[in-house]
Amino acid sequence: MTYPRELWENTRLEHKTYPIQLFQNRCQAMKPNDCMLYLHWHEHFEIIVMRQGSALFHIDSRPYVVNAGDVVIIPGGSLHVGYALRYEDIHYDCIVFNASLFNEWVHDPVHAQFVAPYLEGRLHFPVKPSEQDDAALSLYPLLDEVVAELVAKPPAYQLIVKSKLHSFFTLMSRTFMPGQLADRPSESYSANRDRFKQLIQLVETNFSEKITIEQAAKQVSLNPYHFCKLFKKLTGRTFVEYVNVTRMNEAERLLRESNDTITEISAKVGCDNPNYFTKLYKQYKGLTPSGARKK
Repeated sequence: MTYPRELWENTRLEHKTYPIQLFQNRCQAMKPNDCMLYLHWHEHFEIIVMRQGSALFHIDSRPYVVNAGDVVIIPGGSLHVGYALRYEDIHYDCIVFNASLFNEWVHDPVHAQFVAPYLEGRLHFPVKPSEQDDAALSLYPLLDEVVAELVAKPPAYQLIVKSKLHSFFTLMSRTFMPGQLADRPSESYSANRDRFKQLIQLVETNFSEKITIEQAAKQVSLNPYHFCKLFKKLTGRTFVEYVNVTRMNEAERLLRESNDTITEISAKVGCDNPNYFTKLYKQYKGLTPSGARKK
């Protein structure tokens, strides 16, 4: 299917031959409910290694509390977002790679049996593997070694990274595949997830267009009550909160990158009343638009 490109994370993979990239995220002085990973999706796999702090991730509608030392596995195509839980710094590493990294293994029968089902999306590892099986903890050092290689980039680091990631997938498959084949997990939420992607695309590309809860609910073929419940489950925020956050993020970008007046920016992000815009911006960003521009 076609996914909305506006929600892609900025995952520039350096080499087509070795499509893998490390993103080391350092979020300083976070406050409870601050967004430290904005709602997005991409076709690549993402493995998050939490280094410091705690966060609440919503991944395809499901909430996960993640603490330092935890590992989160996000399959390609999944909507995900993360919020801070406390007043603290949050550090986490993201290993992002495309399944094509292992293309030359496609004809290997053992690879086809144990690794390909996860690369192709027919099976999914648990989002938090160690919660399902403590054996996963013994595999996490492989990810630390991958990160170390991607940071230092010594000669032939790509081969080392590739081999360690394949080992990680293979050993994870050995741990989880038997139970998954016996009891395939339900994917009943995926239809709602895909419908909501289109709505989020609309919200994030039409900042000045007003959209009511009733209109949003109609777009995903739900009544307003069930729409509000599902949207909160997917994103961790109400629809109104999400629209406001999206608009204030765009306002922040315009304040930083354009010469538009505050009144003009207010109109561009759907706020007809500049005073209300100032109040909303301060609520979500902690300072006034004029203060942000000076800063």
